[in-house]
Amino acid sequence: MNAPLLQVNDLKKHFPVGGGLFSRKSGWVYAVDGVSFEVARGETLSLVGESGCGKSTVGRAILRLFDITAGQVVLDGRRIDDLSPGSLQSMRRRVQVVFQDPYRSLNPRRTVGEAIIEGPMNYGLARDQALARARKLMELVRMEPQALGRYPHQFSGGQRQRICIARALAMEPEVLVADEAVSALDVSVQAQVLRLLEEIRERLSLAMLFITHDLRVAAQVCDQVAVMQHGRVVEYGPADEVFAAPKHEYTRALFAAAPGRDFDFAAA
Repeated sequence: MNAPLLQVNDLKKHFPVGGGLFSRKSGWVYAVDGVSFEVARGETLSLVGESGCGKSTVGRAILRLFDITAGQVVLDGRRIDDLSPGSLQSMRRRVQVVFQDPYRSLNPRRTVGEAIIEGPMNYGLARDQALARARKLMELVRMEPQALGRYPHQFSGGQRQRICIARALAMEPEVLVADEAVSALDVSVQAQVLRLLEEIRERLSLAMLFITHDLRVAAQVCDQVAVMQHGRVVEYGPADEVFAAPKHEYTRALFAAAPGRDFDFAAA
């Protein structure tokens, strides 16, 4: 494995639970409770688990959408979990995200071109340069550059997700977090977007954290896999080894429950 670009070390995120008006009970929800993994340039790690296991919380912690309880998030040798608000700007440019719902990720009142160029322009890129970059990115995601002047409602779900990918890439990131990025799409469209993400990862040498509940999807994109249960990683290793011979009983249970009994995980 290449040298890690992104490292997560013993990450913890605990949320307080208040008692409310009619209850005196209080405590903590251990959403993420000691998660560690690494992702190298040009490689994909799939974070897999059932809904509620904490995998999306890990992604949001890496993006610094909230402060963590304990642990470290290291990007290219520098801790980013303890950055001050004033120092976050450069980090946010290097780590971008594609969320699950392409219908809610784009402002319906703005053209897709405006959505793509907004980030680069906020970082000082001239409008004509940002538009030139947007046109190239539309071609990269297999869409016509002329579509930049259209609005989100004029596109299908798969097309919108391609636009969201282009918007993330417009910031020229080093790490891409894909949080259930294909789960809202039809199976045939999923396959197209997965192939696109693979091509982009290889072409741009991105480190990708691919968060999914679907083992079949993970098997098609990942080099490494980390299986989460109740806020912890219970199995972690090369994808071919984990898919061929899962060691933890929870991982085996996920395989047994996966739709499509004839799917060959080891050959994916």
